[in-house]
Amino acid sequence: MPVESLRSPLPDDDPASHHELERLFDLQRQAFAANPMPGAGQRLQWLDSLRQLLSDERQALIEAISADFSNRSADETLLAELMPSLHNIHYARRHVKKWMRPARRSVGMAFQPASAKVVYQPLGVVGVIVPWNYPLYLAIGPMVGALAAGNRVMLKLSESTPATGQLLKTLFARVFPEDLVAVVLGEAEVGVAFSKLAFDHLLFTGATSVGRHVMRAAAENLTPVTLELGGKSPAIVAHDVPLKDAAERIAFGKTLNAGQTCVAPDYVLVPKDRVEAFVDAYKQAVTGFYPTLADNPDYTAIINLRHLARLNSYLQDATDKGARVVSLYGQGQGRRMPFSLLLDVRDDMLVMQDEIFGPLLPIVPYERIEQAFDYINQRPRPLALYYFGYNKAEQKRVLEQTHSGGVCLNDTLLHVAQDDLPFGGVGPSGMGHYHGHEGFLTFSKAKGVFIKQRFNAARLIYPPYGKAIQKLIQRLFVR
Repeated sequence: MPVESLRSPLPDDDPASHHELERLFDLQRQAFAANPMPGAGQRLQWLDSLRQLLSDERQALIEAISADFSNRSADETLLAELMPSLHNIHYARRHVKKWMRPARRSVGMAFQPASAKVVYQPLGVVGVIVPWNYPLYLAIGPMVGALAAGNRVMLKLSESTPATGQLLKTLFARVFPEDLVAVVLGEAEVGVAFSKLAFDHLLFTGATSVGRHVMRAAAENLTPVTLELGGKSPAIVAHDVPLKDAAERIAFGKTLNAGQTCVAPDYVLVPKDRVEAFVDAYKQAVTGFYPTLADNPDYTAIINLRHLARLNSYLQDATDKGARVVSLYGQGQGRRMPFSLLLDVRDDMLVMQDEIFGPLLPIVPYERIEQAFDYINQRPRPLALYYFGYNKAEQKRVLEQTHSGGVCLNDTLLHVAQDDLPFGGVGPSGMGHYHGHEGFLTFSKAKGVFIKQRFNAARLIYPPYGKAIQKLIQRLFVR
């Protein structure tokens, strides 16, 4: 996830902002107390309002996001933000009544007559900290799950996307009262104060280093957290896969949003004897997508000058330490940074230590597939892993012998867009899941309920204890 979607904790030196956060939080708590179990009709109405709003205001959203990036491809915003958001809403609408139904559970013979069920109850007020790289989709996704589960939602938008944040604040206020959905804007210190509120659940998307601070703040209130953190997601190119297939699909995953995607391929493991051929295939794929960078409306810029400087520092550090940089273009234009491949990389290079989050792609050679597995397993577990090869036995080995939040076999990114798949990290790449049914469950309390009526067979095990209880216990031991 973004290297800095919330900076390290700072003292909150703005009492007015803190007071506003407390006011909104208290308002939502009171509203939830007044309606702790919204019916399906109410939840569907919320989702319908959200769907209509996104549809009506899609052009304004495209323009706001592009303004924040200095240039964000309109089609990328449609494909990667608006379309999956609308699909997410549609999927939740189709299934929310089914998700809400109590689930029947069995009761052992020793406890009859009785019944048991699980009731899915809204948690209350859900906090969502939204990163800058997909400011719409990563706000809407958690919001849909929270609303479908019957909760109130507070969203903290990134200070790096002020135009999008202000627009969403205005638009949501048009269709939702602030005691149902509230957007919070402000700098990093506001985000720190936000994470300290006693939410019933807090979802953070961002850097692993910041996730630790968020979790520490939430722990003060015993607030459960879902962390979507990212990391260095690898792609493995098999010995026998057609390189055109692999290079084209890896290029799509890496070039979307100029690589500023939490599940973008961060580095590629390529058979040693195929590295140069892969370089050629990757060049051909990328330049086919973007024949030029200058004035190309399809090519998204780096979010701001600070992140552009960070990426250039990775390039300089790698070059100074002996990496071979293969630039696919000449100079960039403004914040449109050229795509580059990095060969002969080493572990002491910054580009191999930090999540890249930009258009730089290191290539790591290997000789046997076991070496690729070892390379991945010796490092922090990533949010995504991509394997390119059509051998089903080797595909099975990839799934069984590596750990990651999610996997694509012979593709990149698209597992995130499947509404019926959970999305989440593992270890340093995050904890917890959302999307689809898993999102509903994340934002619900699965309450176990045991039910008895007038007849009480349990009297047989009440004290004073005697031979009857001893016989019952003995039966259990001789089963």
